Amino acid sequence: MLKGCIAWPPEFAAMYREKGYWEDITLNQMLEKSVKEYGAEDAIVDGEKRYSYLEVQNNIEILAAHFADIGLKTDQRVVFQLPNSAELIFALFALFKVGAIPVMSLSPHRENEIRHFVKHAEAVGYFFPDEYRGFDYRDMADEIKAESPSLEYLFVLGDAGQDHISLGALLETPPPQDMDLTGRSMAADDVALMLLSGGTTALPKLIPRTHNDYVLNCTASAPLNGLGDRKSYLAVLPMAHNYTLASPGLLGTLRYGGKVVIAPDVTPETIFPLIEKERINVVPAVVPIIINWLNSNIPEKHDLSSLQVMNNGGIKLQPALRQKMEEKFGCRFQEIYGTAEGLLNFTELDASEELRYTSSGKPACADDEVKVVDEDGNELPEGELGELIVRGPYTIRGYYNAAEKNEEAFTADGFYRMGDLVRMKDGYIWCEGRVKDLINRGGEKISCDEVENLVVTNPKVKSVALVAMPDEMFGEKACAYVLLHPGENLSFEELNEFLLERKIAKFKLPERLEVVDEFPLSPAGKILKRDLREDITRKLEKEAR
Repeated sequence: MLKGCIAWPPEFAAMYREKGYWEDITLNQMLEKSVKEYGAEDAIVDGEKRYSYLEVQNNIEILAAHFADIGLKTDQRVVFQLPNSAELIFALFALFKVGAIPVMSLSPHRENEIRHFVKHAEAVGYFFPDEYRGFDYRDMADEIKAESPSLEYLFVLGDAGQDHISLGALLETPPPQDMDLTGRSMAADDVALMLLSGGTTALPKLIPRTHNDYVLNCTASAPLNGLGDRKSYLAVLPMAHNYTLASPGLLGTLRYGGKVVIAPDVTPETIFPLIEKERINVVPAVVPIIINWLNSNIPEKHDLSSLQVMNNGGIKLQPALRQKMEEKFGCRFQEIYGTAEGLLNFTELDASEELRYTSSGKPACADDEVKVVDEDGNELPEGELGELIVRGPYTIRGYYNAAEKNEEAFTADGFYRMGDLVRMKDGYIWCEGRVKDLINRGGEKISCDEVENLVVTNPKVKSVALVAMPDEMFGEKACAYVLLHPGENLSFEELNEFLLERKIAKFKLPERLEVVDEFPLSPAGKILKRDLREDITRKLEKEAR
């Protein structure tokens, strides 16, 4: 396994193989099986472009040959920040084929995050679009390359700048005829890709997922999601995210010969005509998008008879809205609760209304070992509130090159600390909060540490505390409590301009500023964030009257 990664102990690996969880195939081999079985069938629909399984495989092989010819080598890391597109899928599998390891970044990430990924992973390549949603990534890429000794190759989707490699041009250029990739065969135990942690520390940690565990991740979850043979899946959310990538996502869809339809945006004016036109069966979503769809009259104007399942992931959806989804869209609602580090939980499609509408689901795999423990690590009786810990055949044993963080995040016997407060009963989980200092804005995780560390560099700021404030649409938003140096003033706009100059993602910006004369402190001198959360909640309730 790649240096800096932690493998499963041999006895666990042997057990997972014996029980059939690990098939000892790579993600490429998984796709190749589908190509043989479903070759001429539609695999990807991206706007007006349609690709059969055979065409997808052909594009993958073209890019893989070019990547190898350019110089990408086995186990080299590349930062991968492509937006939803057929080219994302082609490039991703081409990287698997040459053995390079993509670090799956998201479109909102900016210089601060990308620089961190490049440095931490010692990335030799960076994949990005020319422009996306009003932001030009090319200048940022050039700046990062100029200060990153490891970074050699800049791959761009769209118009290439100087010294950029155009993915479009590669796809249109016949690859070298003598390029033999047979020696690039990866073992199923090798790292396939790296996902990003939710960001509970200053910047996201890197999550190494092997071919074996990620094949299981998508294979086990697809049937639970109703994605059997030849089902159609609407990729609404970022495909570089674990949810849309493999839970069961596009990988689970392709595993079972289905069709991945890529949505250009999340508006009801786009989504519901696509459901009708492409006869979509499964749609993943998150709370803010669901609320927007529920408040729209567009769904009633379209034939949604093909729609079988609509998912919610990220933050928990309230019971009344789950029921309203089933009534409005005429499909089954399913809650998906999990983590990019591994564990996935699904409400069963045939479960009672009480379980579908209130719970966070049950583990996808029979050998997901889940426990609820107290602060001292003691397992609690069923029904009691505690922290969820897990180990299993698709839950990692450690982050990449993060020995200190691994000591905090994993128990001595290999259980991953989820950081969530839950109750368990009859195998089902009810998620009720978080242990970690994290804000969950519509499924996007905001590290309080990261934002606080930037705010406090403002010369006007003496101290800062970032806390979650309740929000009907997003579940939570960030509120910055700030203590200023004597005689200073700081406006909300000035604070966010300061943060944007530090190149952080916009979704991490505080959405309210409270300037205070003092902080509530514990006897040990720590800021009592609980008191601040209660304070902002009271203020919002008063303002709403």
